[in-house]
Amino acid sequence: MTEDEPNTDSAAIRAIIARQFASLSWGEGRAPGWDDFAGDFLDGAGLFPAARPARSINVADFVERMRGLSRTSLLSLEETVLGADIRVFGNIAIAAVAAEMTENGAETNRSVEMLLLVKSEGRWKIAAQAWDKASEANPLPDALVSGAASR
Repeated sequence: MTEDEPNTDSAAIRAIIARQFASLSWGEGRAPGWDDFAGDFLDGAGLFPAARPARSINVADFVERMRGLSRTSLLSLEETVLGADIRVFGNIAIAAVAAEMTENGAETNRSVEMLLLVKSEGRWKIAAQAWDKASEANPLPDALVSGAASR
């Protein structure tokens, strides 16, 4: 494969990543895409938020939590992908994604999200997703943000 030749698996995974972040962005005149978000996961997939101790949450419970927040204290959320590193081997893949979230038009946070993906019946799905917040002590990896890791 040449650099100009697109990797269809990587392109499909990038589409999932873009859909994931777009579906969790909302605000005045823009509704969240709960179904788009949930539809990219395998049944039984676990999500692992940044809170510690680590605790798995299923997709349906995560969506309900976010749906509740979108009606009360989190009236707008804008999620932006800053960079991604995707590694594919056969029918399995991992993706590290640097992201930025702006809550209620004011508070901005950054994070790294790690996705484990599985290709089944010709379609990529997320088997698990975990994330952690960036901070001064735990900065975003330069390669993820600069695009050097983008594959």
